[in-house]
Amino acid sequence: MCDTCGCSDSDVRITDHAHTVVMEQDILAKNDELASHNRTHLRESEVFAINLMSSPGAGKTTLLERTIRFLGTPCAVIEGDQETLLDAERIKATGAPVVQINTGAGCHLDASMLHRALHSLAPARGSTLFIENVGNLVCPALFDLGEAARVVVLSVTEGPGKPLKYPHMFAATDLVLLNKVDLLPYVDFDVAEFERDTRRVNPSAAILPVSATRGDGLTEWYDWLRRPDRS
Repeated sequence: MCDTCGCSDSDVRITDHAHTVVMEQDILAKNDELASHNRTHLRESEVFAINLMSSPGAGKTTLLERTIRFLGTPCAVIEGDQETLLDAERIKATGAPVVQINTGAGCHLDASMLHRALHSLAPARGSTLFIENVGNLVCPALFDLGEAARVVVLSVTEGPGKPLKYPHMFAATDLVLLNKVDLLPYVDFDVAEFERDTRRVNPSAAILPVSATRGDGLTEWYDWLRRPDRS
C-alpha cells in the first residue's frame, strides 16, 4: 500500500508502466517524423544510406575499411560510438569523408543525430552513406534514422542464437552479413541453425557469409551495394 495516495503496489507498477509506454511512443513518433525528413533529403540527394548495426566487435569497421577501398564508388561514413574517435580515424585513413557522433551514455543513434551529421558531412550526390551505429543489438532496431536499408553484421564468434534472442533487430534488417567465417573451423557455430533461426524472424532477409579480413563473400556484398533497385 502506498502511503501517499493509498493505491496498491500493483497499481503503482501499472501506472508507471503506462506512463513509460506513452513516453516511449511519443519519443519514437518524434523520431519517425524526423527520420521521414532525412529519408526525403537523402533520396533527393541520390544518396543511398545504410544503417549498419551489430554487437561490439562483430567487425563493422573492418568491413567498412575494406568496402570503401574496393567498392569503386563514392562513399561517406557516419560513425556512432559512445566515446573516442578511434573508428572515425580508421575510416579517415581510407580517404572517405567521415563524421563521428559520440553518444555518451546513449546506446544508439537517432534521427536527430543523423540530421545534424548530414549537414556537417554533406555526402556527395550519388554516393553510398554508411551509418555505423553504436554496437548494440537492442536499441538501434527501434530507431528509424531515415536510411534506405538496414544491414546487421554478426560474427560467428558470438554464437548462433542471436536471431531468437534479439528478434527485433533481425526482423528489421534487409541483409545479414555473417562475418568472420574464416574462424568457423575454430568455433562452435552451426551456420544452418543460424540461417534457420534468422528465417523464423525474417523470412525475406538475405544472408551472406563473409570474412572482412580474408575477403570471403565480399564480391557478393559489393554487388548488393551496387544493385540498381537498392533505393
